[in-house]
Amino acid sequence: MITTILDSLLIGVPQPFKVDGELSAIKKTPVSDKIWLGAMGLEGNQVADPVHHGGLDKAVHLYPADHYDFWRQRYPDLELLDQPGAFGENFSCSGLTEDRLCLGDRFRVGDALIACSHARQPCWKLNHYFGHKDVMKTVVQTAKSGSYFRVLEPGSVRAGDQMIQCEQPLPEWPLDRLFMMLIGGKHKGQGAELCFLAETELLAETWRTRAANLANSA
Repeated sequence: MITTILDSLLIGVPQPFKVDGELSAIKKTPVSDKIWLGAMGLEGNQVADPVHHGGLDKAVHLYPADHYDFWRQRYPDLELLDQPGAFGENFSCSGLTEDRLCLGDRFRVGDALIACSHARQPCWKLNHYFGHKDVMKTVVQTAKSGSYFRVLEPGSVRAGDQMIQCEQPLPEWPLDRLFMMLIGGKHKGQGAELCFLAETELLAETWRTRAANLANSA
């Protein structure tokens, strides 16, 4: 079982993102005080696009601090990578990379209980935020996606809390496998696996629908 430390806790609100006035809440600010984590996410955290962000299946976005060295080597002059939050994450910690974190994994953090619901599907906003047109493509190629969590038991959390894994129902489904199958194009010949994913309630609803659709063409 994995135990790690929640190094940084970050929240954000919609701010102007493009010259046309489009808003995004990708820019996050670290908070040191104890904060309430409810079913829809951290108190004070907002999303600009509720169709694609936020909701019960995306209450918490975690991005592994482990990946930052990779991105710094790729973009050595990008100050955005000097601190957590470059990927719009709410939780920053080490040890929960996509090859270790599995679908459905449950963690006790502070007073809350959370469960991994899916990986993050990257979008064009990462390219725009980083100022490089290949960020999204690189995430897809490497599966350095980050993850989303549901909140099973609301409670207070703060930076420095332990994240203690307390259940791993699907050890055969690490997030990098899940991501490459549903997002990375590795679904051919995986009909049985896709049908399983389409039926398991541990997976976010939108990704269950995606799995069902891919199963028809696998």
